[in-house]
Amino acid sequence: MSAKASLLRTALNATSLVAPRLAGRATFAVFTRPPGRARLRPDERGLLAEARTSLLTVNGKEVVTYAWGDGARPVLLVHGWQSRASRLSAFVTALRERGYSPVAFDAPAHGESDGATTTIIEFRDIIRQLHERHAAATGFEAVVAHSLGVLASLFALQDGVSTRRFVGIGGVADFDFVIDSFCAGLGLRERIRGALRGRIENALFPGDPGTWARFSAAYRPHELAAPVLLFHDESDDMVPAAQSRLLETAHRGRVRLVRTQGLGHRRILADPAVVTETVGFVTAAVDTETVTSRPGRSPVVPRS
Repeated sequence: MSAKASLLRTALNATSLVAPRLAGRATFAVFTRPPGRARLRPDERGLLAEARTSLLTVNGKEVVTYAWGDGARPVLLVHGWQSRASRLSAFVTALRERGYSPVAFDAPAHGESDGATTTIIEFRDIIRQLHERHAAATGFEAVVAHSLGVLASLFALQDGVSTRRFVGIGGVADFDFVIDSFCAGLGLRERIRGALRGRIENALFPGDPGTWARFSAAYRPHELAAPVLLFHDESDDMVPAAQSRLLETAHRGRVRLVRTQGLGHRRILADPAVVTETVGFVTAAVDTETVTSRPGRSPVVPRS
């Protein structure tokens, strides 16, 4: 643990003993602030330069969006926490080659966008605005999401956004996991966890008794009628494969889970086999068995 993280742990744990509400507010401020921005890699620059960039606003923050292609058959790409749109470059290239129109964004406090903090609510609101801008008439051909972007996308799909297919990669299935991982990573006490949950309820969902149910893979999965393809690496050190298994169980009957080895949480996004299978799934006929696959996990696919 870094010296900064150690200092935060000590301060927050101590504050929770005498002023739990204050500790909850302080912890929420840390929770919504990514510790750093992922830098644009040299091999990503060319692709972003070819994009049509635009701005939209969420909570007073300017969000940079990207679009490629002629606008026909839009596919939304959603990055995860402390990431950026350019990390999904391999999917952009492959989809463009097949005549699709990828759409992506840098969330607030990520990539080239404004702000120092963000929340899953802002992710949802961005996705809804992009749906209105690029896919209001037909819906997205597909949504391809990574990590926390999976949970944020599913949240948006409960709230007016539509898609023909859904792909989740190294996905988070339950918001409680995010809170637990954050608290465990900083070594925070259980009472801090409770204070943080309280602050999330009050700040993001005041007066809503269904907050936590909505942020679970088990929440009304039948409302996502689209076929689902999931990828998760067995050695993922950020989001355990059990999270995708929760999604698999929730969407049983129209989901396939592909397990990989040796790709971790980030390299999986550039793996040629993962990209090829994703694009094949997106471009396949909806009513074929290859898309609406039978329950059960695919065998582990080793990767070099």
